[in-house]
Amino acid sequence: MSLAPYAELLRRPGVLRLVLVALVARIPHAATGVVVTLHVVGPLGKGYAQAGLVAASMTVGMAIGAPWRGRRVDVLGVRRALLPSVVVEAAVWVVAPFLGYEALLGAAFVAGVFLVPVFSVVRQSLGVLVPLSGQRTAYALDSVGTELTFMLAPALGVLVATQASTTAALVTVGIATVGSGALLMWFDPPTRSHQLLGAGDAGSTRAAPAAARAELASARVLTPALVAVLATSVAASLVLNGTDVSIVASLKGWGQASSLGWMMALWAGGSVLGGIVYGAGRRAVHPLALALMLAVLTVPAAFVHSTLLLAVAVFVAGLPCAPALASITAALARLVPEERRGEAMGWQGTAMTIGGSLGAPLCGWMIDARGPGAGFLTAGVVGGLLAASGLVALRVSRARSVVADVPETAAVS
Repeated sequence: MSLAPYAELLRRPGVLRLVLVALVARIPHAATGVVVTLHVVGPLGKGYAQAGLVAASMTVGMAIGAPWRGRRVDVLGVRRALLPSVVVEAAVWVVAPFLGYEALLGAAFVAGVFLVPVFSVVRQSLGVLVPLSGQRTAYALDSVGTELTFMLAPALGVLVATQASTTAALVTVGIATVGSGALLMWFDPPTRSHQLLGAGDAGSTRAAPAAARAELASARVLTPALVAVLATSVAASLVLNGTDVSIVASLKGWGQASSLGWMMALWAGGSVLGGIVYGAGRRAVHPLALALMLAVLTVPAAFVHSTLLLAVAVFVAGLPCAPALASITAALARLVPEERRGEAMGWQGTAMTIGGSLGAPLCGWMIDARGPGAGFLTAGVVGGLLAASGLVALRVSRARSVVADVPETAAVS
């Protein structure tokens, strides 16, 4: 395996700085979940079910707000679009430690709606900074970076919450949100090709020609082909969240809860390795194929009965994770004109949120009824069926010639 594609990618103007900014800017979001959980079950004296409701409230807000926040980036540019998110999120998490449980539910929803769209902005910018031939490598590197962030950030959140207090941890999340948002606004990554040419204000779409603004207003985003890609996002997220809760249930059932940290790290490590190999390869793989692979490779974990075998199973199950997410993002970038790409990236976030919201409770219900193995099996089977349904939808859309722009439809082939 040659890492030359990554070296070539990072030599492109602006890419290395964007990757580093993304690693830092994603930390507050990745740490929020565990910090909120510790606060609810600690100082607020509630149970894990109530903590789950706070997480669910934020998740609903994210699902609603992601396309809207992405659309604001399309219309206003990065700096103007991010400013309200930075202000609102900072206010929520600085005030959150002093709220009662019911008020925290509402605050979490507001934070979700105004979540700083770091993920979508970074992916938008990669689609502009990197030519089509290098985007698979770029999005693979982005997925690997995301995995590394989610390995590091929760540990930092737990460290602050346990060594200081959950109040300090929540305030830190607020301060870090301001810092990460300000960092992204300072960098102001380009989200339009004309910005690379120095046309007008790099932080606003006002410099775009009138014809481009008209296209921005009228372009159709949710085409059948894009819906197929979003269905793949739902499938992948369902599998990942179902696997997450199944790993926890398995280790607790075996009295090995202390192994949870390294087991999760091993699962993420498989994803990092898979992402690096995929990004360095010469061939792109259809996102539906990778989502099906992710689902199929999750199934063996249902039939293991020891910590060692589970470690092997989750490492293998993690291998297609980053490649699947990278392939989904690359397909989406090809399907949508850059004038509406922020909104489309927002819809991808919503699809991932829906998948996660379905995966954890569905697999949790099966675990309660049939044991931890049923959780892995459910994640694999249901996720596989959803991925297959995306393939069927794509084929039907082609057969009926619904998609007006033929090259965009062919882009996910």
